Amino acid sequence: MMIESIHFIYNQYIQEKRMTTVRSFHPPQRTLLGPGPSDVPPRVLEAMSRPTLGHLDPAFVTMMDELKGLLRYAFQTDYSLAMPISGPGSAGMEAAFVNLLEPGEKVIICQNGVFGGRMKENAERCGAVPVMVQDEWGKPADPHKVEAALKANPDAKVVAVVQAETSTGALSDVRTIAGIAHKYECLIIVDSVTALGGSPLKVSEWQLDAVYSGSQKCLSCTPGLSPITFSPRAVEKVKSRKHKVQSWFLDFNLVLGYWDGGAQRSYHHTAPINALYGLHEALVMLQEEVLENAWQRHRKNHLALRAGVEAMGLAFVVEEAYRLPQLNAITIPPGVQDAVVRQRLLNDYSIEIGAGLGAMAGKIWRIGLMGHASNRKNVLLLLGALDAILTDMKAPIYSGVAIEAAMQIYNS
Repeated sequence: MMIESIHFIYNQYIQEKRMTTVRSFHPPQRTLLGPGPSDVPPRVLEAMSRPTLGHLDPAFVTMMDELKGLLRYAFQTDYSLAMPISGPGSAGMEAAFVNLLEPGEKVIICQNGVFGGRMKENAERCGAVPVMVQDEWGKPADPHKVEAALKANPDAKVVAVVQAETSTGALSDVRTIAGIAHKYECLIIVDSVTALGGSPLKVSEWQLDAVYSGSQKCLSCTPGLSPITFSPRAVEKVKSRKHKVQSWFLDFNLVLGYWDGGAQRSYHHTAPINALYGLHEALVMLQEEVLENAWQRHRKNHLALRAGVEAMGLAFVVEEAYRLPQLNAITIPPGVQDAVVRQRLLNDYSIEIGAGLGAMAGKIWRIGLMGHASNRKNVLLLLGALDAILTDMKAPIYSGVAIEAAMQIYNS
């Protein structure tokens, strides 16, 4: 009887599945104003729809070489190693740590948000010994604390810091911290996932050793690629390791045979061909805009958003001197439910903003103005939508003033 029941249920399940036809997925049109991904421009989407080539096709190899040059421009570096990792920014982070840290080595890690904590996880999985330099969430990494940690740990080999902390919107002075690291003969790893293309970053001038980013933020490409660059010092460290790199896939001793192999490129993995077309196009667009102009555009739109937000009576988490223009952390007003506002923005206006992470969950909204999404239209759309929703909820704000305040910035 039990077996018959099982057969009956199974046959019923099969019949239901046969009656269900899965159709093509057509996503709704959103305005992406969260911590990433950002809106992808039509030019990039069109580039990704072009015919797929083999990963060793001569035409594709030519595009790879162009891509490396475009990344050097975005990173502002003359380092020979500049390439995209086949994976998101988290893969770039892991690549930096597994290639530059060996078991037992000490690394000084600055943590002022979520992603410093992820650096710690990577270091531990490498068998390294993390020494944490803690700063309050919403504050930048303190260079004085870094130097104190290096004095207390003279055997440290690497310093790691997040330039643009996505969880809080805080910007740290990586140039100063790099100078301190080199003073104590350490390499420096920098997380520029949210910084690249949106905030000043000058890898060679600031003598940064390993810098990784993500394709989906200020570069306005789709998620899934992590631009990365290594200094000659960092490359030498990779080549002189005593132990194998802990990851086969991310081992630069192997990956460089594909990306820097010249005419004798060796097969390492099948690259995400069409995604690389998209990154190439996004970087061409950045070059056309001119990098400094992109930095200024992000700054201008941030100032307009700030004017509108503050006119409503809302406050920023980060002090003005350390705020990221492309990632704005706003304190949620008293009595307002975080999730309700975000859901109404999505349902009524098709706008996505981000929630707080970790200790800031339920306390802040994270508003991204990144890449293609950093424009006047989006700033005014969001301010108008927030004003309407919060007014309807009888939140303690000043209604009807945000857009006018933002326009004063644009008209100045």
